[in-house]
Amino acid sequence: MKVKKTSNKKYFFLLPLAFSGLAFLESVKPFILENSPKEIIDHVFNVVFREFVDPEGNFDKSKWWELRNKVLSKKNLGSQDPHNTIRQMLASLNDPYTRFLDPSEFNQIKIDLSGELIGVGIQIAIDSNDDLIVVSPIEGSPAIEEGIKPEDKIISIDNISTKGMNIEKAVQLIRGEKGTKVKLVISRNGIFLNKLLLRKTINIKSVSSKLNSTKNGYLVGYIRINKFGNKTSDELRKTLIDFENKNISGYVLDLRWNPGGSLNSSIEISRQFIDKGIIVSTLKKDGLKKIRKAKGVSLTKKPLIVLVNQGSASASEIVSGAIKDNNRGKLVGKKTFGKGLVQQMFPLRDGSAVTLTIAKYLTPNGTDINKFGITPDIEVKMNSKPILQREIGTRKDRQYRVGENELIKIIERNKLLSYFDPNASNLLAVLNNRNSSFVYSLN
Repeated sequence: MKVKKTSNKKYFFLLPLAFSGLAFLESVKPFILENSPKEIIDHVFNVVFREFVDPEGNFDKSKWWELRNKVLSKKNLGSQDPHNTIRQMLASLNDPYTRFLDPSEFNQIKIDLSGELIGVGIQIAIDSNDDLIVVSPIEGSPAIEEGIKPEDKIISIDNISTKGMNIEKAVQLIRGEKGTKVKLVISRNGIFLNKLLLRKTINIKSVSSKLNSTKNGYLVGYIRINKFGNKTSDELRKTLIDFENKNISGYVLDLRWNPGGSLNSSIEISRQFIDKGIIVSTLKKDGLKKIRKAKGVSLTKKPLIVLVNQGSASASEIVSGAIKDNNRGKLVGKKTFGKGLVQQMFPLRDGSAVTLTIAKYLTPNGTDINKFGITPDIEVKMNSKPILQREIGTRKDRQYRVGENELIKIIERNKLLSYFDPNASNLLAVLNNRNSSFVYSLN
């Protein structure tokens, strides 16, 4: 399941599309814009002027306003499509996360966050070689049924070559009406395969889980979150309550290949594991820093391991950073993607929208991870040979196996500390009784 690094920072958007800090603001009643393209264009100019945060620090307000005046002064603007003009304007900002969404794209994102979509169920990205690749197929989807695997390279979509194709175009071609089919030609280890996938409604559960038993009898609650949508926090809450009633010894939270999603969702999920401390702080262009904290209402205090990799981005990094900086658990895997920026949706009057970078976020320790990512406490590579979907989160999964072993060590240490009576000096007896295989020193 090893995927080529995207650390060269090609645009990283997935199916379903997701943005950290997603919100729908400035919502207005749609109306036909055939006779007023300047109004929608000016709206976008003003939103960018007021809210945009340039991660590189190169945004020049005066030049932006000059561009506004130049565009709006064109006499033939009224006969042009305002959407193309807006795309060109936003492209000049050189921010891969700030972009225009036409009405169908905007509607699809809202559907994605609701947990239901029509499609074939693959998460895609552009790797460092400009190839369109599969990050992960969604469980229970047509992609799974047809044997699509992580790291498959998509060569063509309905006989249209993907060479030089951007994510938005690929999304448009792959998605379609329910009951129709899409043909993908993929390359896997140099072999070309034809896949015909039936588009259907996919109810996406963002949380999946299973109960694992270790060799020495501990019960481990394995929880995988594949995105941070509107229902994710509630799904996790039900899962944790169920596990807490089953004498769980600890948890492994899997955030690998999770591209992010809602900022609020990531905060609420962090609060289910963290009782006190800062979760995340966001820094806006005016210097205003908003700090989000835990509320003392965590659902579990049991030992925790978090699995991360280069596909863990955005909201995933908020949760990972909160757990790491608050010493609530340990991170195992590979360095995360490094997207420390917050986007916000600004709906426009014709049903389209602009997604705009409006802030950067910092981990509880004040670390800006944008472009750098979060380094795990224990670095572990994924299996050198691909494993089956059903083997993810089992001991055949190398990163999970290392995480489970570390979890057992933490559980054993906690038991030793609970048994140790310093007045009786009984540590040696405890170690002998527990048949411990490690040495633990009290400083």
